[in-house]
This record gives sequence, structure tokens and C-alpha cells, in this order.
Amino acid sequence: METRLTQVQLAQVVAEIDRLSNQRDLELGTDQVREILRELNLPDELLEDAIAQMHRREALEKQQRRNRWIAIASTAVVISAIAIGILFGQNRQQQNAGVASTEDRISLSKKGGDSLSQVNRQINPRIYYQVTLKNAPIGNRLSLQCDWTNPSGNIVHQNKYQTRTIDTPVWNTYCFYDLGSASLSGNWEVRMSLDGRAIGSEPFVVK
Repeated sequence: METRLTQVQLAQVVAEIDRLSNQRDLELGTDQVREILRELNLPDELLEDAIAQMHRREALEKQQRRNRWIAIASTAVVISAIAIGILFGQNRQQQNAGVASTEDRISLSKKGGDSLSQVNRQINPRIYYQVTLKNAPIGNRLSLQCDWTNPSGNIVHQNKYQTRTIDTPVWNTYCFYDLGSASLSGNWEVRMSLDGRAIGSEPFVVK
């Protein structure tokens, strides 16, 4: 089949032939190289070894360039991952900053029940701190902590837990503590915190 070229393609072909011709003129044959080596008083029997060494060096430089590009790309990926993680963390912190309690109380059950201001450690050993949160971040979980402080000002118990995935901005949660016969009587307090920030507290009396 006859090959037909446009004027533009013809110009490109002519330019390519000219480039190959110039390249061929610059290339030296093995005999020419040996002749130059003899003129320089260099042993031409080392020509093959020198060519092989040159090819190894070129391959090594190529591999080093490739490794540098891989290292740069890997560093970029790591930096991007860190940046995304920081942005994600900042976004979560901003969401958590708006979380607050709208209602809290001491009770003898997880949900509902009377709001108590005092409890009997002999009759009611387990008490619950019920908290209703507002501005809870939908789709996330909250890591909460409750600190139970006795009349001496000592934190005698801590609850650390994570909520289920939140699906409503108003969210009910709770923590609990088992009073023992050795628990001090007097004024107690339970405090709930999120990211180290208190979001609710409730005083109560233990008898």
C-alpha cells in the first residue's frame, strides 16, 4: 500500500531524517574508537570493559533518578496524608467544641427514673449520671470521661468510654459508679468531660 503524507507530515519526516543523519555522523565505529585510543597511547583491549562500565554507570544513574522520584512521590503522599489527618482532627475538634449538656441528673437507672440529690450507699450501691447532650456531631462517636469525686476532693473512679455512632444532634448518654460500704459519706460530685473540657457536672450527697 502506498504511503501518503501531508505537507506537515513530510516536513516532520524530513526533520527526523536530518536528525538521525546528524546523529550517525557523530557516532564512531569500534575501529575508529580503537584508532583514537592508539593515538592517545591507551590500551584498546580495554574498550569493551570501558563500554560495559559506562553502560553500568548510565543504568545506575537512571535507577538513582528513578529512586529520587519515588522518594519525592512517597514524601508527597505522606505529607498529604498528614495534612488530611490534621484537617480532619481540626474539623472534629471544632465539632466537639460545640457539644454541651442541656440536662443532667443522678439516677438509679440508665434511662429515666427520678432525679436524686442524695443516695444511700447501703441501699443504692450503683448510681448513674444521665446526661443529655446538644450539638452532638452526627456520624461521629464521642470519647467521654466521667470523674467521680468524693468529699475529700479525690477522684475515686473514672469512666472512659466511646458512644455509639451519633445519629441525632440531641444525644442521651450516661456513666455509672458502684458505691461501696467504704465510700465516704458527704458531698460528692460527678463531672463529664470531652477532650478534657467539662461539659456537665452534678453534685449529690452520699449517706
